[in-house]
Amino acid sequence: MTKRGYHHGNLRQALVDAALLLIEELGPTGFTLSEAAKTAGVTPAAVYRHFEGRDDLIAECALQGHAIFADLMEHAYASGQPSALAAFEATGRAYLAFARRFPGHYMAMFESGTSVNATPQLAAAAARSRDVLERAAIALSQHIAPEKRPPPAMFSAHVWAMSHGVVDLFARGRPGAAAPFSPEDLLEAGIGIYLRGLGLIGPDA
Repeated sequence: MTKRGYHHGNLRQALVDAALLLIEELGPTGFTLSEAAKTAGVTPAAVYRHFEGRDDLIAECALQGHAIFADLMEHAYASGQPSALAAFEATGRAYLAFARRFPGHYMAMFESGTSVNATPQLAAAAARSRDVLERAAIALSQHIAPEKRPPPAMFSAHVWAMSHGVVDLFARGRPGAAAPFSPEDLLEAGIGIYLRGLGLIGPDA
């Protein structure tokens, strides 16, 4: 394990960075607050100047992760416009890209048991990324006849669930989880099947 050390004058962020490293290596419940302090190069007592305990520290990791995630989702959605289909598919790919690039944040957000309602700030950050996917679903669902149109929240939740499943099973390098296709191809095929079922893309697309 690499000791990062506290040199830059921002103890709070140094502790977050240390926690993210430990989460990547040991999981969100696999380290103690003392280990986070040691990795940051400070005494355990120093941690309590900024965090009430490990759960509070992990919640801050999740908060920062949701902020990054929402920014990536916003960028993906905007880059796919004006096509509603392209924008929708781009948000799914952004999910995979985030999980790969920010594994510590991802685990703090979705695997630590931290409630998105732990703090008002965390709830707001989580809602922003969900809102991007729901906006993409609303735009795409306008092409479905009203009587066949699922609620946008359900539409977006289905794609969120597919994305999360692909990440968890095939995009995390878990032993025994090798797939004959890339996570991106698996997600694209899954979304394609889903959209064909809704009549949004043709059978030969």
